[in-house]
Amino acid sequence: MKKLFAEFFGTFWLVFGGCGSALLAAGIPELGIGFTGVSLAFGLTVLTMAYAVGHISGGHFNPAVSIGLWIGGRFPAKELAPYIVSQCVGAVAAAGTLYLILSGKSGFEIDPTQAGAFASNGYDSFSPQGFSITSAFVAEYVLTLFFLIIILGATDKLANGKFAGLAIGLALTLIHLISIPITNTSVNPARSLSQAIFVGGEPLTQVWLFWVAPILGAITGGLIYKNFLGDNK
Repeated sequence: MKKLFAEFFGTFWLVFGGCGSALLAAGIPELGIGFTGVSLAFGLTVLTMAYAVGHISGGHFNPAVSIGLWIGGRFPAKELAPYIVSQCVGAVAAAGTLYLILSGKSGFEIDPTQAGAFASNGYDSFSPQGFSITSAFVAEYVLTLFFLIIILGATDKLANGKFAGLAIGLALTLIHLISIPITNTSVNPARSLSQAIFVGGEPLTQVWLFWVAPILGAITGGLIYKNFLGDNK
């Protein structure tokens, strides 16, 4: 249960901090943090929770990461379902908290026809810059693939584990710097689901891509590291 609570709180912090920065701080005229600030916020959430609870649960905070670590031989299959459920519940709880906070602002409403509404992910007309479904799929797949390689490498027994959280947090920052204009950046099915639930409409029907592409990318990254990069002795 400690592991599941750690995954719940870690994923809550990721969604609350990352999506919260986008919803509350990114668009303030002249003072907003913009894409760079949101990217850094996502990276900082993972970095801080990696050191806070990573020693308890491994610090996945992402269903795709859990699956990739399983494929890479670092995580038991029997714990996959409980981890993924805890991550999704934590993400939805964070989205609900953000909704409650934003509801206290006069005139707040979620427009399900607007790209990026409530920090949701999307493609085609729901992509921040109008990128196609193919572009969105490739971006999410490739970025999650490299994210898993970085995670597996940074946490390898031959690596300097003291800096693993820093490497992983900076990797997530870079991923967001690349892909916010494409999909609003997912690489995390729980993060995508939590926001889409509150938006509904087309963003919710598009959420399948932000499960399939990151999971396939994580599986590929796990296989690449396990078979070609890791020390199997």
